[in-house]
Amino acid sequence: MRHILALDAGTGSGRAVIFDENGRQLAAASREWTHKEEPGFPGSMTFERDRNWQMIVSAIREVLEQVPGANVAAVSTTSMREGIALYDESGEELWACANVDARAVQEVRDLRQRDPELERWVYLRSGQTFALGAAPRLLWLERHQPEIYERAAKMAMLSDWIAVRLGAEIAVDPSNGGTTGLFNLESRAWDREIAERLEIKPELISAPVYESGTRIGEVSPAAAAETGLKAGTPIVMGGGDAQLGAVGVGATRVGDVAVFGGSFWQQEVNLGQPLADETGRIRMNFASVPGTWQAEAIVFFPGIAARWFRDAFAPDLKEQAAAEGRDAYELLESLAETVPPGSYGITPILSNAMDYTHWRHAAPSFLNFPLDPEKAHRGAFFRALQENAAIVTLANLRRIADLTGSFPESVIFASGAAKGKLWPQILADVLQVPVRIPMVKEATSLGAAIAAGVGVGIYDDMPSAADRLVRWDRVVEPNPDNQAAYQEAYERWVKAYPAELELADSGVTAHMWIAPGE
Repeated sequence: MRHILALDAGTGSGRAVIFDENGRQLAAASREWTHKEEPGFPGSMTFERDRNWQMIVSAIREVLEQVPGANVAAVSTTSMREGIALYDESGEELWACANVDARAVQEVRDLRQRDPELERWVYLRSGQTFALGAAPRLLWLERHQPEIYERAAKMAMLSDWIAVRLGAEIAVDPSNGGTTGLFNLESRAWDREIAERLEIKPELISAPVYESGTRIGEVSPAAAAETGLKAGTPIVMGGGDAQLGAVGVGATRVGDVAVFGGSFWQQEVNLGQPLADETGRIRMNFASVPGTWQAEAIVFFPGIAARWFRDAFAPDLKEQAAAEGRDAYELLESLAETVPPGSYGITPILSNAMDYTHWRHAAPSFLNFPLDPEKAHRGAFFRALQENAAIVTLANLRRIADLTGSFPESVIFASGAAKGKLWPQILADVLQVPVRIPMVKEATSLGAAIAAGVGVGIYDDMPSAADRLVRWDRVVEPNPDNQAAYQEAYERWVKAYPAELELADSGVTAHMWIAPGE
């Protein structure tokens, strides 16, 4: 039996996962990390390369110990998107930052002031805005650390950084590299004209581009000595975490829709060609499957809000769950199940609907709750948080439908929020479409493993491999009796949110999150 190793540089941890060729997870290890702010540079998030590499090495060694005699046929990598690494002409690492690095506020403003139409031109050409793009960060380096910028000769993503450390050449793929905002949507390659107009030196976009599933190197003797992998093990191009996550849950064909319910909720809609969103609200990405694209929308912080609520208002349930060997969210959902759809009108204000060109969110709050302990209790507030995540997902999918011309007939729901019983049912009831839930727990890693298997001939292609490997837990059907209550809740939220956003825009309250330069 052949084995496949997937490595993931996530926002909060580095992970190593081993699968067999039938997609069965055999071992997993993770190492939590954080990204420190550089002194004197507010909003910066440095990716500590040497420390993080040692964490990944440790995770690799742990999973190899968990699978004695592992026959690793290939390794592939994935990572948080938008995080970048710079190299000099000789291939030496110079600098790296994490995806949420927001140091380049002034550079975003400078670009917008230089030419008010420039960002829209870049967006229609690349699918990306300046908010999380590489160009403002590179211009920041040129201004604040010119010695690094002058030496920099190539740029890659953090998934590529892992591959290079293992022994691969410096290269990028469209699904992750495209989030730099320096790729062309049509060609799936670097766009020199974008770089020129943004005044980014052209050599920075000189790394070769390979599609996910392409063999790009082999584990070097030095990396083998560090990790315990065999020298010569093939390294295969991976990709961005959300895009490979879509592969890992079986969303590989045009029209497939995946909703990932983690700290952020991401909606990924597969397309057969890139579409121009004249409203500028939807992000357009390259899918990991060659020849496909994805319209993406994001709900900010549902998972973080649920964790905050658990820790702030249900510490007793955390203790009870720990004593009983259960999940505290299961106990919270049992309280929420006693509350009718609509949560007695309680309306949370958290994430805005997707507006990529003007990305900002109002201050967190709860509106419209009754001063009645029989109704306004923690079960009702928790259910309202769950309903709100589904309501904003509906708003996002409707915006994508405005672009594609059709609303999904069903969605795939994965990640932490899909584990319980109530949240998937709420999502099905709000969307009024069936919700399919896969069994896989490590969707992104499985997607990376599928890419690795394609690269060494274990699988013919990613869609057929996903058909073979992705197993389904259940399908949650919508309850039409709940549609009216959720439509009322949706309309209330749509009317309330602009007023709350205006309070944050005017400085009365503080934005939950606002993009650099807004």
